[in-house]
Amino acid sequence: MLNIFRYFATILAISLLFTACSQKKPIEKPTIFEEKQDIIEKLSKKVDDTSIYIEKDAYSNNYFKPWKQERLSYKELEAKWGFSYRYKKVYLENHQLATTEWFDKKIDNANFENYNKEPKKAITLKNTNVRVLPTNSPMFYNPSLPGDGFPFDYNQNSLLKINTPLLVSHLSKDRAWAFVESHFVGGWVEINSIAFVDDDFIKEFTSNDYFIATKEKFAIYDPIFREYIKVGTIFPKKDESYIVAKKDDSLNAKIAYINIEDMYVEQMPLAYTYENRTKILKEFIDEPYGWAGLLNNRDCSSFTQDYFSVFGKYLHRNSKAQTTNGKYYDISQLNLDEKKEFIRKNGVPFSTLVYLKGHIMLYMGIENNEPLVVHNVWSVKLKDKDNKEFRYIIGKTAITTLEPAKEQEGFTQDSNILNKVLGITIL
Repeated sequence: MLNIFRYFATILAISLLFTACSQKKPIEKPTIFEEKQDIIEKLSKKVDDTSIYIEKDAYSNNYFKPWKQERLSYKELEAKWGFSYRYKKVYLENHQLATTEWFDKKIDNANFENYNKEPKKAITLKNTNVRVLPTNSPMFYNPSLPGDGFPFDYNQNSLLKINTPLLVSHLSKDRAWAFVESHFVGGWVEINSIAFVDDDFIKEFTSNDYFIATKEKFAIYDPIFREYIKVGTIFPKKDESYIVAKKDDSLNAKIAYINIEDMYVEQMPLAYTYENRTKILKEFIDEPYGWAGLLNNRDCSSFTQDYFSVFGKYLHRNSKAQTTNGKYYDISQLNLDEKKEFIRKNGVPFSTLVYLKGHIMLYMGIENNEPLVVHNVWSVKLKDKDNKEFRYIIGKTAITTLEPAKEQEGFTQDSNILNKVLGITIL
């Protein structure tokens, strides 16, 4: 009996093995590259180290701009743009539609009667979500549809790193939120994530050498755990210590000093060399996708923004705005082959952004005659055998061709990112 059991078990195992093998399709040119480290080093070595234009002091001038302003730069109507969501179908964390009453309460709490009346300068004490409305409740479109639920929380505007200068317009009526402007984004932040600064604090914080984080998500302590630090975080240095802000009982900022190991930070800006390009880019590879900085991760434009920040190159925050940070070439009228050829001939590896509506990618160079890009991307739209749309999830910073997921079943021309590419910007 035991021998019979072993016989059938063996037959079953062999049949499963061959069934599994028969379902695999050979991919000659994968569109998502898993040999990431080798490709980064190979393509980075080919780049001219002077290929990127760095405007001296542009990064620091932009970064500290809120402390040089007397008032927030947004007109009140611009600052209130998020109120328009009340006219859309928005679902909350319980997948129930947000009611008119729900929006009325948030809008009333926003207290815009006091907008820009008594602006105050401040600084972030930790990595801080910037919200469209003064609430942590998410706002989704239809969560049951592909691409309309998680992670696309439309109440998430962006993420500010620790040590980011701010200008505060006013507080919400419940005093739990502050409406702020940073060097690249405005919106609502929780009051316990900031502290107010005076001239003495600003003088000490801005009169030192600046170092920038070159490693991703390492911990700092003050003296207990303070934050996980992201690449692109700026720290002034004094003697052998680095400066962060602490708050007193009145939410006023005080200078504090912490220790950071040399392997985590370097004096900014770093030289744009093969070694530096390679080591910095490797810090981003495989980072989970984070819509507008959700869950302390990055989306497409925060990846490109943070990557170049280390080298002192200032980029705007969203994908469309980043096309203005260099010389833009419109290739929207070209066909697929012509777009590839234009990028091959004109793109400067590691210094060229590839743009389509709502998405931005960094051009890396050519492998097997295919232009490669690196980008933080959520998904590619595919269709099943019934012609119903679904999402092929990438969900991370990945190195791909201009046609990711092309080898997947259900890929169509509607799925093709290259089909939607509108232009490139050479920085």
